[in-house]
Amino acid sequence: MNAEESVHLEQLMFVDDPMETNEPRVHAAWLPPEAFRSLGARRVLVHGDGLLVDTVLHEVARACARYGGRVWHSPSWDVDVDLVFALRGADELPSSAVRAALSAGESALAEIGDGGSLGDEGFLLARDGDVTVVLADAPAGLLYGLFHVVRLCAAAFDSERPPERHRPALRRRMLDHWDNVAVHPVMGQVERGYAGGSIFWRDGRPCGDLARIREYGRLLAASGVNAISVNNVNVARTEALLLTDRLGDVAEIADVLRPYHIRVHLSVTFAAPVVLGGLSTADPLDEGVRAWWAATTRTVYDRIPDFGGYVVKADSEGQPGPFTYGRDHADGANMLAEALAPLGGVVHWRAFVYNHHQDWRDRSTDRARAAYDHFAPLDGRFRTNVVVQVKFGPVDFQTREPVSPVIAAMPATRVAVELQVTQEYTGQQRHVCHLGPWWSEVLRFAPWGPDGRAVADVAAGESGAGGGLVAVANVGDDLFWTGHPLAQANLYTFGRLAWDPRRDPTAVLDEWITLTFPPSATADPDLVRRTLHEIMDDSWRTYERYTAPLGVGFMVNPGDHYGPGVDGYEYTRWGTYHFADRDGVGVDRTRASGTGFTGQYPPYWAEVYESLETCPDELLLFFHHVPYGHVLHSGSTVIQHIYDTHFAGVEEVTAMRRRWRTLNGMIDPAVYERVAERLDEQVRCATEWRDQINTYFYRKSGVPDERGRDIY
Repeated sequence: MNAEESVHLEQLMFVDDPMETNEPRVHAAWLPPEAFRSLGARRVLVHGDGLLVDTVLHEVARACARYGGRVWHSPSWDVDVDLVFALRGADELPSSAVRAALSAGESALAEIGDGGSLGDEGFLLARDGDVTVVLADAPAGLLYGLFHVVRLCAAAFDSERPPERHRPALRRRMLDHWDNVAVHPVMGQVERGYAGGSIFWRDGRPCGDLARIREYGRLLAASGVNAISVNNVNVARTEALLLTDRLGDVAEIADVLRPYHIRVHLSVTFAAPVVLGGLSTADPLDEGVRAWWAATTRTVYDRIPDFGGYVVKADSEGQPGPFTYGRDHADGANMLAEALAPLGGVVHWRAFVYNHHQDWRDRSTDRARAAYDHFAPLDGRFRTNVVVQVKFGPVDFQTREPVSPVIAAMPATRVAVELQVTQEYTGQQRHVCHLGPWWSEVLRFAPWGPDGRAVADVAAGESGAGGGLVAVANVGDDLFWTGHPLAQANLYTFGRLAWDPRRDPTAVLDEWITLTFPPSATADPDLVRRTLHEIMDDSWRTYERYTAPLGVGFMVNPGDHYGPGVDGYEYTRWGTYHFADRDGVGVDRTRASGTGFTGQYPPYWAEVYESLETCPDELLLFFHHVPYGHVLHSGSTVIQHIYDTHFAGVEEVTAMRRRWRTLNGMIDPAVYERVAERLDEQVRCATEWRDQINTYFYRKSGVPDERGRDIY
């Protein structure tokens, strides 16, 4: 690739205009200008009015200006077009060709059935002759339809393409930012952030880069996300002020994101009436406290009319909550829900509650049990605008955990399932680890047995009234948004699976590859696509192979959670143990002889996990303490499995790096160099994991590797 080609490629892969003249341009992620070529080369009519319709018009106009197309905004144009974006309730148009296309769209929708409704966010894409039409009941549907056309590229204009209706399975598709307004002395500007500082806050003040926040809104809308919380769930003094004195800072973010249909939520401290209001108590049953929350919430909505609601972490890891006043989580959540209900808001009340001062010598105490023990007895007591936000697993976003039993334990409560896009325990965006296959397993898991409802069905709820899907964001002020350019795929995949949890994660990854590395912007499109799939498709399982084995979890360095620390948490207060000794390893969570955690599941899975005969290999050490010579369903012993997988994991990462090097000169040099540097670190770290884990268990067990490989 010569210098001229390199400059041209950079123009195709980065946002057009610098955010500031003295700052580098930000990587365009899955919305590079080149992805809009098929749309921008055509004649387009946008029919309808409203803020989101204006956004569609702006996006189309920008694409057409770049690629030679034309755009018209109704209602006065009698024109021949290739593409129509139309609100169904808008006035008729004088163009006979456009009227015919709209009529064909309506006919297609009637044939699909279900009363012809597209809902607040749905859309229909259909063809009539040479015209593609996107119909929507509401402006948000047109916005999502626009980005669907971008994803399809030229296929959106295929004359043989059948009509297709798209509606989100989940109403709320939300990202939680663990961003601190003031820099935390330990966690920094972003807690568990691995991509630089916050895009919202810097050193106690707003970051001020509204153009970048707007660009972030585009990326989220294009993936399907429609809500964010803009500050850390661990709310310190400065962050608490966002609710009152600093509300204008939140409103500024909401104003920027509103054109992309992103509703802003705010993490609040349960102690706000004391910290901010000067009250002597935050007791949720105190009338003065309830009045303070009601008045404060009205003020929020006066400034941000489409405000989404509150996110609360209470009575967990030192955060204040209702336990201080002898109340329970339903009391606390319902108080906030009462203040939000008249204004259309919700409270996301996190179920991540456990004793973080455990005695490691006491094997009857089990952190995995805590959320169920706290929340299952409260089912049916929460108001309808309370969403209990449950981590997908019972511990803490590990590479492999069983699905949390809380998800099945609260049928009378709106439950949101929480994932972690930021790779706290999966390589911290220094390692390639595409999480789509893992999330897909979680969302498809059937808690009541193979023939029952899935986790995705619980999140969707009856008639779409469930709590939705929430994830901890992985974005920072890094040039590539996520530090590792390939970690962008996790953010994109979250949005697409939140829109449709049944989608094949490999197909979603393919979408991301096509958008982020457009064929027209790469020297060898087939090689790029094939190589990225070879590197990323199985990368989550590769990461699992060289880290903590068979579902035991953790084994990370305390504090930063990066790299191996086999006994790092083994004798601490946090309740994250593996109980390895000279005879065996694993946590006995059975009803027969352990903590009884298996009994929190519905009968089918309770029996599966209880028995050594039926417990899946990948979760064996989460549920059972077994000898090193225990034979897995795979036929390998536990100790040999540990050796084999850790050697295999390093070999696979080394192969990733080798494959990536074949793309040198094929893609944008800045992307290539960043990924190459991260893969070097992944090989180094995977090797360290292999050697420390294998040596630890060799010295514990005294059992040699049957293949005679080097174990120190």
